[in-house]
Amino acid sequence: MKVGTDGVLLGAWTPLEHGPESILDIGTGTGLIALQLAQRSNAFQIDALEIDENAYEQAVENFEQSPWNDRLFCYHAALDEFVEEAQAELEEFGELLCYDLIVCNPPFYAEDFKSQDPARDLARFQDALPFDELIPAADLLLSAEGIFAVIIPYKEEERFVELCAQNNLFPQKITRVKGNAQTAVIRSLLAFSREKICSIPTDELLIEISRHSYTPEYKALTRDFYLRLE
Repeated sequence: MKVGTDGVLLGAWTPLEHGPESILDIGTGTGLIALQLAQRSNAFQIDALEIDENAYEQAVENFEQSPWNDRLFCYHAALDEFVEEAQAELEEFGELLCYDLIVCNPPFYAEDFKSQDPARDLARFQDALPFDELIPAADLLLSAEGIFAVIIPYKEEERFVELCAQNNLFPQKITRVKGNAQTAVIRSLLAFSREKICSIPTDELLIEISRHSYTPEYKALTRDFYLRLE
């Protein structure tokens, strides 16, 4: 699975002003977002979940090779398994490990069509990690002052915000992403917390001026993660 723009955007954009000490990356793939957050933050615990075996093995290797290997750990598990284990610990010990920051670049194809590659389908189709499973899990595992950040298709933004509100998670920041000035909005970067605010900071990000010519705003946001960015 190649490094994608969505992952780079989420890893670079996710708010860290609250100084998270613990981070969970749900569906880490090859570990990109977790690694970005390790680079950007001082969090002492950065956990990642990945269900696909090949991606999990790559994430583990990437974590071990990184300068932050003492802070990164990857679980080979599905989200529902991770949640069940957390709930079991809560019942047994009366405590739940909560995270100050939870991030996810969830599978985003809601259409019925499937490709002939099961690994690609698992990574890219929403039924592998439905929103109504992801959001309650984030509610359960998020600390009282924590942030939950995602990147999703813009067409799913309204529904996602409604589902989050049903779980007492409310938008704190929204950035809508366009490929260039002539194209429609394609992605929504969303950050949620348990606090309901009246005025949600909302802006728009253009990725390119023209093909492979990136806007100053995109370069400023992501330059720390590219070897070369024209």
